[in-house]
Amino acid sequence: MSWNPALDPDCPIGDAVGSIETVIVPRARDLGDFEVRRALPAPKRQMVGPFIFFDQMGPAEFVTGQGIDIRPHPHIGLATVTYLYKGKFHHRDSLGTNQWIQPGAVNLMTAGHGVTHSERVDEEAILTPYSLFGIQTWIALPEEKEEQPADFVHAPKDTLPFMQGEGKEVRLILGHAWGERAPVATPSEMFYADAALEPHTSIPLPDDHEDRGIYVVSGAIDVAGQRFQAGQMMVFRPGDQVSARAGAQGARIMLLGGATLGGPRHIWWNFVASSQDKIDAAKEAWRAGDWAHGRFQLPPDDNQEFIPLPEK
Repeated sequence: MSWNPALDPDCPIGDAVGSIETVIVPRARDLGDFEVRRALPAPKRQMVGPFIFFDQMGPAEFVTGQGIDIRPHPHIGLATVTYLYKGKFHHRDSLGTNQWIQPGAVNLMTAGHGVTHSERVDEEAILTPYSLFGIQTWIALPEEKEEQPADFVHAPKDTLPFMQGEGKEVRLILGHAWGERAPVATPSEMFYADAALEPHTSIPLPDDHEDRGIYVVSGAIDVAGQRFQAGQMMVFRPGDQVSARAGAQGARIMLLGGATLGGPRHIWWNFVASSQDKIDAAKEAWRAGDWAHGRFQLPPDDNQEFIPLPEK
C-alpha cells in the first residue's frame, strides 16, 4: 500500500504557528529495573481525545535472570493497549487470556466494570539478556460503557493497515486515519499510529478528528516552525491543518487522538471513572479480596499472588 500523494506534506506557516496548544515534557519514573516516561495525564492536559495515560517504557536492557514482573492487579473504566518496538512479555487476565505481547501487535484489554491482569517475563525468556522498549496507553471509556463486561482482543502485526512511501512507514494501531481503519473495534472514535520518518520527510496529522497529538519517540521533528525532541508530546488545536517534518536524523513518532469525552475523569491507582463513587466501590471490592464471588477475580494461570490495595 502506498502513501496517499494527495495529502499535503507541507508544514503550516504564518497564522498556523499558533496551532500548538500544549507541549508536554513527560515525567520520568525509575521503576528499579527500567525507566518510564509519563506524558499523560499532565498538569495542563488530562487527556488527548480518549487517551488518558501514556507511558514510554524503556528502552531498557535487562541482565540474565531479570525482566518485567508485574503481579495481578485490577482495572476499571478504561481500555489498555501496549505497543512494543522491542522485547516481549506475557499477559494473563481474569478472562482466562494467556497472550504474549510482541512488537507491532495490538492487544486491547477493555476493563469495563472490572478486570485483573498480570504482565511478566517467564523464566525461559530471561535465560539470556533481555530488551524492552514500547508505549503503554490507557483509553478512558465513555460513561455509558464504564460498566460493560471486560474484554480482550488480539490483532497480529500483519493484520494492521501499513502505509509506506515518500520516506514514511506508518502502521495504524487503532481507529481510523488517512482513509484506513484498523481491525480492532474501539470504545469511541479515535486514531493511534506508529510512524517512522526518514530525514526531512513530512507527515500530516489526520484532520477528521477533534483532538490530536504527537509524541516523539526518537529523533526530532519540526512543527509550525518549532523543533521538538524525543520525549516531548505536542497537542494541537482542533481543526488546524498540521504536518510534522523529521529532522536530519529522521524520527519515530506516535500520533494519537480522537473525540473528547463528556467530561474529565477521576484517576486513582489503576482505576479510571466518571465519578468518585465508582472509584471508591472498586477500592472496596479489591480490598475485600473475594476472588470466588466478588467483583474481581485473579487470572486462572496466575492466581498465587496479587498487588494489594495501596494505603493512599
